[in-house]
Amino acid sequence: MSQGLGFALLGSGSRGNATLVTSGQTRLLIDCGFTLKATLEKLDRLQVDPASLTALLVTHEHGDHAAGIGPLARRYRLPVYSTAGTQLAAKWGDLPDWRLVQPGVAFSLGGLQVHPVTVPHDAREPVQFVLSDGIKRLGILTDLGSVTPHVLHQYQACDTLILEANHDRERLEYGPYPPSLKRRVAGDFGHLSNEQAATLLSQLDTSRLQRVVASHLSEQNNLPDLATRLLSQALNGTTAQVLLADQENGLDWHTV
Repeated sequence: MSQGLGFALLGSGSRGNATLVTSGQTRLLIDCGFTLKATLEKLDRLQVDPASLTALLVTHEHGDHAAGIGPLARRYRLPVYSTAGTQLAAKWGDLPDWRLVQPGVAFSLGGLQVHPVTVPHDAREPVQFVLSDGIKRLGILTDLGSVTPHVLHQYQACDTLILEANHDRERLEYGPYPPSLKRRVAGDFGHLSNEQAATLLSQLDTSRLQRVVASHLSEQNNLPDLATRLLSQALNGTTAQVLLADQENGLDWHTV
């Protein structure tokens, strides 16, 4: 496991998402879109005891991010942090300990400062997160259909950015999705395309940026090479590394 501020992904994509962030004895699981059995297997692969988790944070209620929250929280008596809208829309059942996240209001969990950022996505009250140990900044930014000035402002000067590159526009347009789903994915409250993610990167202060993790790639409407190539081009002139998180294996431990 990573020293300092570290992170790993259990998996990333339309069939399930979860990200681990650690600092000292603080261990946060951000989202859990897997069954309890799959989650425990993935945590074991990353050498994390689920009973050692400090808390579960939830970005929004969609199943690929929240389906496993209730079972995991109940099994290990873990506190769950989400916005009021997410809590109202989610189908978690009874939780042992739910705590309110207010968009734009930072809070501390152990050794981590958590900044919830409002994003445009077709959920009840979605947020994404920027986390800091006081020295390094880790940005997690997936599940948004467009980039607002507020998002641009909040994700400046990160050391690591986990960034959605969901689809290639042409592959989505000519792919197998029905027209209504294509419109939803490509819309302002859907998911970022490779081109949108690259444009976002080009507008950020990347002076501290060490790595970008391409995440939430569509298995039907994208190719890893397309996503990583466009993100790498947007980072031209920097030393930042582009990594890829996949659906099955996620991404192993890295230090921010």
